Amino acid sequence: MSEISYYTEEGLRKLKEELNELKTKGRSDIAKQIAEARDKGDLSENAEYDAAKDAQGLLELKIAKLETIVGNARIIDESKIDTSQVSILSKVKIKNIKNGMELSYTIVSEEEADLKSQKISVKSPIGQGLLGKKVGEKTTITTPGGEIEFKVLEIGL
Repeated sequence: MSEISYYTEEGLRKLKEELNELKTKGRSDIAKQIAEARDKGDLSENAEYDAAKDAQGLLELKIAKLETIVGNARIIDESKIDTSQVSILSKVKIKNIKNGMELSYTIVSEEEADLKSQKISVKSPIGQGLLGKKVGEKTTITTPGGEIEFKVLEIGL
């Protein structure tokens, strides 16, 4: 049983587009590579054919994984998000207690996470450490760089 994941409409649309691209263009490109390699003769000693078959296997694995993700995806109704505490899709402003640095993040699904866009995964150490916290609350989060204490300054959408 796979886990249900929550997405924004945009995030789910991007996943579906990627899946469609892999199923159409990706499969077509791999089929051409296999056909070209097959035309080069003896398949038992044809490294190009083996590589194309391996690539096909990896592509099918990725397609299967994406199909499972899309099948278990749910769109989040932003109107029902409780902004009194941190949850998925919350935009959170936090302050690092030690150095006073303020950061803003949007908590999103794992596949939508993009640090450059200030979107962190709900499954990341910081994302998990912030879930359920309210404005004014402090939390100590264990990150790969050590423990960091944060204070929640604002929660919004």
